[in-house]
This record gives sequence, C-alpha cells and structure tokens, in this order.
Amino acid sequence: MKMLNELALITFVRGILNTAHRMAYPFLGVISRALGIDISALSLAVSSRNFVGMGIPLISPISDVRGRKFGMILGLSIFLFAIALVCFFPSFPTLFISLLLSVLGKYIFDPSVLSYMGDKVPYHRRGLAISVTEMGWSLAFILGIPAAGYLINRFGWVAPYYLFLALGILGITGIFFVIPADPAKTHATKMNLAAVLTVLKNRKVILALNVGLWTTAGNEIVNLIFGVWLEDTFYVQIGALAAASAIIGLSELGGEGLVALFTDKLGKPKALSIGIIASMLAAIGLPILAGTQTGALIGLFFFYIAFEFVMVSHLPMMTEVIPEARATAMSLNLMGYSVGRAFGAFLAPFIYKNFGFGMVTFFAIGFNGVALVALMMLAGKEIVKLKQPKLS
Repeated sequence: MKMLNELALITFVRGILNTAHRMAYPFLGVISRALGIDISALSLAVSSRNFVGMGIPLISPISDVRGRKFGMILGLSIFLFAIALVCFFPSFPTLFISLLLSVLGKYIFDPSVLSYMGDKVPYHRRGLAISVTEMGWSLAFILGIPAAGYLINRFGWVAPYYLFLALGILGITGIFFVIPADPAKTHATKMNLAAVLTVLKNRKVILALNVGLWTTAGNEIVNLIFGVWLEDTFYVQIGALAAASAIIGLSELGGEGLVALFTDKLGKPKALSIGIIASMLAAIGLPILAGTQTGALIGLFFFYIAFEFVMVSHLPMMTEVIPEARATAMSLNLMGYSVGRAFGAFLAPFIYKNFGFGMVTFFAIGFNGVALVALMMLAGKEIVKLKQPKLS
C-alpha cells in the first residue's frame, strides 16, 4: 500500500512536469503569435532546451551522493523557480530561460525517480512499476494539455503557468512527506567526469543508449511539427489542437498499459524490437492516412502508442544495464534522449518547410531503423544478459 501511494504521488508530479514540458508542441504557433515572434524562433528555443540534457550526467548522479529524495526535491525546486519566472515576468526572454531551467529540473527529478524505482522494485516487476509512473507523461496530453488549451483560450498564454506553480507546490510538499529519506551510496560520492567516461566505455551501455537516442529522434521529428502540420493542412483552432493532444495522450496511455501487461513477460529487448517495428509501420501509415483530419488523428494515435511502448520498455532495461552505476546510466540515458530530441527538432522545421510532411515521416522511419540495428547488435551478441524470472 505504501508503494502504491508513492507511485500515485510520483505519477501526479510527473504529470505536472510533463504538461509544462509538452505544452510548447501543440501550441507552438499559438504562443509564437501571442509573443509576436517567428515560429522558427520559438522552435529554436524549444529545441535548445534539449541541449541542457547533455550536461545532466554530471548533475543527476547527485541522487547517489545525497539520496533519491534529495534529487527529487532539488529537481522540483528548480522547476518551480522556472515556472515562477514566467508567471511574474512574462516575455520571450523569460520564457526561453524558463524552458531551459524547467527541463533542468525535470532532468534531475526523473533520474532520481527511476533510480528510486531501480532500488525498490525487483527487475522482473520493474516494467510494471515504471509504466505506472510514466502515466504522468500520457496524462499530460490527456488532461494537462486540454486544460492548458482552455486556459490559453480564455486568459492568454501565461495562464497555465499559474496552474503549474500551484500544483508544483502541492507536489513538492507531498514528496517531502511521503517519500522516505534514503542513504547515499558510498561508492557514488566519487562521481565525476572520469567515472562517467568509464561507464561510457561499456559496450552494452553504448548500444542501449543508441536505441533510446534514435527512437527519440524518430519521434521528435514528428512531435515538433504535428501541431503546425494540423494547422496548415486542416486549419484547426486551439480547441482542436487540444483535442488532438488528448487523443495522443490516450494513445500513450495505451502504450504504457501494454508495457504493464507484456514487457515484463516478453522480456525487455524482445518487447523493444516489437515496439520499434510497430513505430516504423505507423510512420509509414501517417502520410497515407493524412487525407482527412480523422485519418491524420488515427495515424498519430498509432504512431504515439508504438513510440510510448518503446520508451517505457527501454527505461526498465536501462536501469539494469549497469546496476552499480544506476544513476549515472539513467542520466546518460536522458542525455541520449536529449540528443535525439535536439537532432529531430533541429531537422523537423527545415524538412517540413522544404519537403513536406511525407519526408518528415521518412526520416522518422530511418531513425527507428538505426535504433533497431543497435538493439539487434545488443541482443544478437548477447551483450545484455538480464535474468527474466517467471512472473508468479
């Protein structure tokens, strides 16, 4: 029962962080017009925050040094400061700073949570536990983004930030009282750049990181542009963008549910291979279904459910690739996601403007293909030999 309460609280907090993180995507055009700036400038600001993740391996292992709870509280504190900046000083420069700081807070909070799960939950049950906390990602699109769209429509682009601030204060209070204090790992007090480089010399870590990096790039190249594409193609308004976001959130929730049902039973590498192939098939189907708005939304539904299944299956595998340096591995993994997102976000506007949405999906297929090759190398050479006990 205690673990269920902790999972519920963590899911709630991640829902807040992820709503703030994801809000820029469907409302990219809306926010840029409200600020009076070109959409490419806001797109650059959104993609720039991904570079913050490249320095995370030097910061996130602080949860080893000071404890998982400390890492969660530190990450949330930085996030709340970032949100407050926009609430009290709304402008493009403060929004840009807030985007960078809020993702820094998220990237400290998330590895602390995942390391906490790795410490507390046996590996053969970890897919289920992590899939529950990952519902904070899909709930951001199911509940958070529609709520943000309503607030933007009624009160302006800054309005959602006041909600994030209030809920964030509630969340950090819950973390303080519900999550138990945990001792630091004595070996982790020596975490530094040399230790990070040592982990990166591990071949299985490199291959596992490549799986996450390239699947993320394949998703981000579609993720950044889908709101603009829907506006350009079907002339949808703010409410329709929020509805589209909710549909995507439902697909992600479905992906997390599939992970809870199958990933632990199938084994993480096998589940990942199925998910990556499904992502490639969904990307092939996107331009085919794009003749109507309903077809486009159906295509996005399948694209996101496949990607979410991949991502949530990938996380528990990463927690056990190198258990003796779990926090470092998870922070490196988030760095890989950041690199993938930055690469996909950098390419997306250029490819869309010059070649159209069909070419965007072509690149998504190619990036997933690279991830599949990395996974095949991982499994084919038996680099990952993770025991998979039978579920009772």
